[in-house]
Amino acid sequence: MTMLGAHACVAITAVTVQNTLGVKSFHVVPDEVVAGQMEAVVSDIGIQAAKTGMLASSAIVSTVAATWRRLELTVPLVVDPVCASMHGDPLLAPSALDSLRDQLFPLATVVTPNLDEVRLLVDIAVVDSESQRAAAKALHALGPRWVLVKGGHLRSSEHSCDLLFDGSDFHEFDAPRMPTGNDHGGGDTLAAAVACALAHGFSVPDAVGFGKQWVTECLRAAYPLGRGHGPVSPLFRLS
Repeated sequence: MTMLGAHACVAITAVTVQNTLGVKSFHVVPDEVVAGQMEAVVSDIGIQAAKTGMLASSAIVSTVAATWRRLELTVPLVVDPVCASMHGDPLLAPSALDSLRDQLFPLATVVTPNLDEVRLLVDIAVVDSESQRAAAKALHALGPRWVLVKGGHLRSSEHSCDLLFDGSDFHEFDAPRMPTGNDHGGGDTLAAAVACALAHGFSVPDAVGFGKQWVTECLRAAYPLGRGHGPVSPLFRLS
C-alpha cells in the first residue's frame, strides 16, 4: 500500500503461526479489541477506503460489520473473504461463512474471492468461463455492489482471467499466467491494490484493472523464500 501512495492503518484480527509451508495455527484477537482499533483510526486519522482480510471468526465478522455501520462509514469497502490459505489451511471458522454472507457482503463495494472461496460461499465449482459467470451472479445476489471472481486458481488455462460483475454487466481482466510458484500473498496484494486505487478516486472497473496489472508485476518480481511458496513482491517499484 505504501508503494501505491497510501498510508495503511491496520486493525489486527488474528495472529497466525505460519511460514512458507503453511499455517500451523492462529490466535483470535478479542472482538472488542478489533472494534477499538477501527474506532481509534477513524476518530483520529480517517480513511478514504478499507479492505478486510483474515477475519477468523463469526464474532469478528459481526463486529467489523456492526462497527462499520455504527461509525456510519461510506467509503469504498473491499471485502477479501479469506477462508483458507493457499495451502488449504483453514483461516475462517465454518460458522463465520454465514456471517460473511449475511452481514459483511451487503456493505461491500466489491468482494474478491478466489475459486476455493467461491465454492465455500456459494457452492459452485468454477471450471470454465460459464461457471465463473454463474458464480459471479450467485455472489452478487448476496448484496455487494460488485463481485470480482478471480481466475488465478484455474490452472487449466495459460491465462489468468478475473471476472467483474455489477449485477448487469461483465468486465474481463486477462493477463498471462506468470511461470512462478512464488505467489504467496497474491490475493491479498490484489485486494490491497484495488482498495488503494478506490481511495485515489478510481472507478471500480478502473481500480480492478489497475490492481490486476499491479499484482501481475508483483508476481513477475516474486522471489524464492523458505521451502514453500515465496512472496509476491512490490519492491520492483523502488527501481
